[in-house]
Amino acid sequence: MSDILVINGIAIDPKQITEEALQHSDSEDPIAEARQALAIRELLRQRAVELALIADTEPLPEDIVDVLLMKEVHVPSPTEADCRHWYDSHPQAIRQGDLVEARHILFALIEGMPLDLLRAKAEETLLRLRQHPEEFGELASTLSNCPSGATGGHLGQLQRGETVAEFERAVFDGEELGVLPRLVHSRYGFHVVWVERRIAGAILPFDVIHPQIERRLTDNVMQTALRQYVSLLIGSAQIQGANLQGSQSMLVQ
Repeated sequence: MSDILVINGIAIDPKQITEEALQHSDSEDPIAEARQALAIRELLRQRAVELALIADTEPLPEDIVDVLLMKEVHVPSPTEADCRHWYDSHPQAIRQGDLVEARHILFALIEGMPLDLLRAKAEETLLRLRQHPEEFGELASTLSNCPSGATGGHLGQLQRGETVAEFERAVFDGEELGVLPRLVHSRYGFHVVWVERRIAGAILPFDVIHPQIERRLTDNVMQTALRQYVSLLIGSAQIQGANLQGSQSMLVQ
């Protein structure tokens, strides 16, 4: 694959690729993911220019994806029956007041630190702690880049909404206790996580949580519509330096 990233004759600055790769640190190939992400954004920007929504010299506005979808794609709204089905199918997500007691060891993303080396060190630590969990506190104090390392990695009791989304999903959306079998990837780096205790909250009535479910389902429909829309743009584009076949980088960040 060429090192040059060109979308319909427009070249992408290599510095942008390097900067974007930091947002894809949990990928097996952050550079490839960055190329895909930037290529898709440029396709969306060019389409917005074609429709006279923005000037040719403007970057991609944050809200342009919603504008494009509303203008060119029919996005159906979820019905009450759709919301009810989701409510009945996701008992964990409709509770309020869930608590998790957890510890972690953070291998933080540091400028200049190769991602593959950082990931390898985190994986090595995870494997050791899966075999010797009694060493968690000691390794947290010596390896963690989080202040909690001074107390053995203890984070105390966590509620939903108190951590970044990717960490929250890992600790709340499951029933496992002990050292989790996989690294948790977040925007801060790689985490080895030990879930010590789970305290279930109360189930919310449908009428109370209905608006939240409706928003969630609307977001899901929008993401599906976006994937289909971007696939059409890819199919009619000339792209050099990125493989977008089957790309999941619908990235509009």
